[in-house]
Amino acid sequence: MELASYAEYAVRLVNSEEPARGTDTLTSLDAVRQLSGAGTRTASMADEADLPRLRAVRARLRAVFEAASEGAETTAVDLLNGLLVEFPVSPVVSGHDLLDEEGRPRWHLHLADSAATATASYTALAAMGLAMHLTSLGADRLGICQAAPCRNAYLDTSTNRSRRYCSDRCATRANVAAYRARKRQESLAAEQHSAQQQTTEQEATERKVTEPKVTEPKVTSPR
Repeated sequence: MELASYAEYAVRLVNSEEPARGTDTLTSLDAVRQLSGAGTRTASMADEADLPRLRAVRARLRAVFEAASEGAETTAVDLLNGLLVEFPVSPVVSGHDLLDEEGRPRWHLHLADSAATATASYTALAAMGLAMHLTSLGADRLGICQAAPCRNAYLDTSTNRSRRYCSDRCATRANVAAYRARKRQESLAAEQHSAQQQTTEQEATERKVTEPKVTEPKVTSPR
């Protein structure tokens, strides 16, 4: 697995909670195991104590995404560095499980998993993956969904750094909401224009009614 792909671990953990909607799926031991995937060493080590630990890490990872999405890159990096120091990893060169067409190993960096707890293991991988993503593509590639009330985290891999939403569903919802808002604004502007026009016409009519008629003097011709 490429190191940057571990950044999805961070996204997965952060998005296990939706604060604005009051939902949290990280409420059981099975949920902890599902984060890293069945059959992984991290899943096999998981116990009830990892629930509060992972929730604490989740809050710290969300802070990284929020700082990055607000343009506070230095803050995001400082927060991420704190996790990297607290949950270190041991990179090693591996290739035994990936061969080329000629049967030779495709050497690549691999993160050795020697953590004592499931939380430490998961966080070390997530933080390193996020660091690889950030240093390769930029801190502005870490985002928070702009389709309120959704506040899910996402990794922007677009070519023009244009991603603003965590999913196509949120993008569609935001576009529909923006369209409806424009229509409401246009309708309000039309109503205001019509009302102003009616007021102007009414004032003009009232002036005509109240203005005294000017009678021209009658001119008589001499006999």
